[in-house]
Amino acid sequence: MKQCLTICAMALSVMGSPAQALDKVVYGLNWVPQGEHCGFFQAQAKGYYKDTGLDVELRPGNPNVNMPLMVAAGEIDMGMGSSFTTLNLVNRGVKARTVAAFFQKDPQTLVAHAGQGVSTLQDLKDRRIMIGQFSRNEFWQFLKAKFGFSDDQLAAYSYSAAPFLADPKAVQQGYITEDALLLGKALPAPPVSILLADYGYDNYATTIFATDAYIEGHSNTVQAFVDATRKGFEECMTGDATPAMKAILAVNPTGGEELFRFKLDQMRKRGLVLGGDADRLGIGAMTDERWTRFFDTLATAGVYPRTLDVRSAYTLRFSNTK
Repeated sequence: MKQCLTICAMALSVMGSPAQALDKVVYGLNWVPQGEHCGFFQAQAKGYYKDTGLDVELRPGNPNVNMPLMVAAGEIDMGMGSSFTTLNLVNRGVKARTVAAFFQKDPQTLVAHAGQGVSTLQDLKDRRIMIGQFSRNEFWQFLKAKFGFSDDQLAAYSYSAAPFLADPKAVQQGYITEDALLLGKALPAPPVSILLADYGYDNYATTIFATDAYIEGHSNTVQAFVDATRKGFEECMTGDATPAMKAILAVNPTGGEELFRFKLDQMRKRGLVLGGDADRLGIGAMTDERWTRFFDTLATAGVYPRTLDVRSAYTLRFSNTK
């Protein structure tokens, strides 16, 4: 009888114990949900975040949301950015670091019409190019420093394809994950998309970044988030991404399945996720050498002072698995 009471008491204790609370994480996307965000939504839809003890909110971005500022202010735990994001923050005195990079190649392109004598980046050196104000402080500086592009080439870009479509001699900024599909439908021939990453543009994209304070206070959470996201991107690149697609289209149906599948196809073909450092160090990996090389180019261009400590803008503690 005594044994029964003991066992029953233990059983009741287990049954009455509340489930362990999940660690709440808010991650800010750099734009509205789309195919490039596949790994995050796959990890959420398949329960990989919950499996590691996380309750993750993927908060959409838009042109009016300054995610780096929100992360710096502690309003969001972690955010999506690029190498520029934390270099800019550190340059402004904000202690923040990139902890993983899921795009080894930045999708940034320059796009021209077919039949205009453009096949390489060098063919664009003396042409007018429509570049947005934000981009003029980022990849445009790379083009000036490495390839001799000039500010005299700059033309206004309003994030509308109409001026490009109307002028067969026009050149504008674009994205390899959508140029051929979105612009090609309105043109007699597919446009020429020049991927800057193929010319040494070493910017890491689709990153995870956070403040130093958050990283040090939540190191297990950061590692769990990186690991689960890595698993999501691996499935998006090599398996069935349907769970992510359904979740993304439920929030942002623009373009539908056709655009989503086109984006993933380009991500695979171009080695955006599985190329670069990921080949030997795992999905999400980064290297000291690449960060230093990227910083040196931008410091030469005058974007950052030489005195800035590039190693304070990132950490390899969470990202490299091999």
